[in-house]
Amino acid sequence: MARAASTRESADFRRQSLIEATAACLAEHGAAGTSVRTICARAGVSPGLLRHYFDGIDDLIAVTYRDVTDRVSATLREAGEAAGPEPRARLIAFVTASFRPPIADPALLATWLAFWSLVKTRPAIAAIHGETYRGYREELEPLLAGCGLTIAQARPAAIALTALVDGLWLELSLDPSTFTPAEASAMAVRWVDSLLERPL
Repeated sequence: MARAASTRESADFRRQSLIEATAACLAEHGAAGTSVRTICARAGVSPGLLRHYFDGIDDLIAVTYRDVTDRVSATLREAGEAAGPEPRARLIAFVTASFRPPIADPALLATWLAFWSLVKTRPAIAAIHGETYRGYREELEPLLAGCGLTIAQARPAAIALTALVDGLWLELSLDPSTFTPAEASAMAVRWVDSLLERPL
């Protein structure tokens, strides 16, 4: 049993190493420059190992996108939960976590841009993209409802807030000299407070 568990852990490690190598290659080379060769060279494995764990490079890129989005979602969720029981505090913590590491990270931006470039041409990436943004809004809606918005008000508010956070995160990641993470958070907080006073 111990040997089987060790083998499984080793397989999981190798699989995760390929996922992390793919994210790094996408950040460094973009989607067009990411290949089986570059990924395997980065991971230090043979191309055959990639095909052992994944159904080719398209499958690996899709799995990598899901892995990255899952980690981002977990970070946001943990930030909200750590803020305590007060609804507004949880909402603010969830929103402003996007402006701090590990989410506010140039390497993550580069990887994310590579994924975005594939949304219109890769159905699997498009599906994950849709699930991710729907999931983010579905996390926001009960937080907004907890602050007094009705269900009907929470949906458009979540859509607008998602767009605001994405825009601030993108600009902050592209050019940190434009404004600071603290300023991004302050802008988001002011917008949230205005929204809660006068829902869309």
